[in-house]
Amino acid sequence: MEIKLTKRQKSIIIGTILGDGHLEFNGYKGTRIQIKQCKKHKEYVFWLYKELKNLCKSPPNKRKDNSQWFFGTRYINEITELKNVFYSKKTKIVPENISDILIDPLSLAIWYMDDGNLDWRLKDHFAFSLCINCFSLREAKMLKDALEKNFQIFSTVQNPLCRGKRYPKLYIGRQGRLKFMSTIKPYIIDCFKHKIPPLL
Repeated sequence: MEIKLTKRQKSIIIGTILGDGHLEFNGYKGTRIQIKQCKKHKEYVFWLYKELKNLCKSPPNKRKDNSQWFFGTRYINEITELKNVFYSKKTKIVPENISDILIDPLSLAIWYMDDGNLDWRLKDHFAFSLCINCFSLREAKMLKDALEKNFQIFSTVQNPLCRGKRYPKLYIGRQGRLKFMSTIKPYIIDCFKHKIPPLL
């Protein structure tokens, strides 16, 4: 019997695809998502597993060197449908209709937990960023537009130089930071509380 994703599970998987999740297509059974995180984010791995438990054969395991916790789902056709949207051959992409897909605050929060950073200093300075190293500037602009359209979160695309290579990111400063924080904060789990300004 084919397993069906709930709406919440689909939102979670969309967030992980934009973040650290990896989709693996086996050629005939379907596609699974693989979750890997460092040991300090063990809580996050087990939280994701709890949310996706009925899609999995086994609970999370840790690598023998104790550096990572990981688990994978079963091969599921609905995840293959997402792979067809978010991958071109073996390369992760931002689909043209991302504004129709990135619509749930939960997806945004998971993406931030995976690939987001907080720049916080005293005297009311704070900003957020979302690392999108694997995407092009054009795809970054599409994500920026989706945040504005669906969540009324204003951001800018930056392309800083790091070790001779440019890595795009979305920067959420004064114009969008309060809206962004109020949107994601209800979903941030304890091991990522350091990504939220401590006094707000």
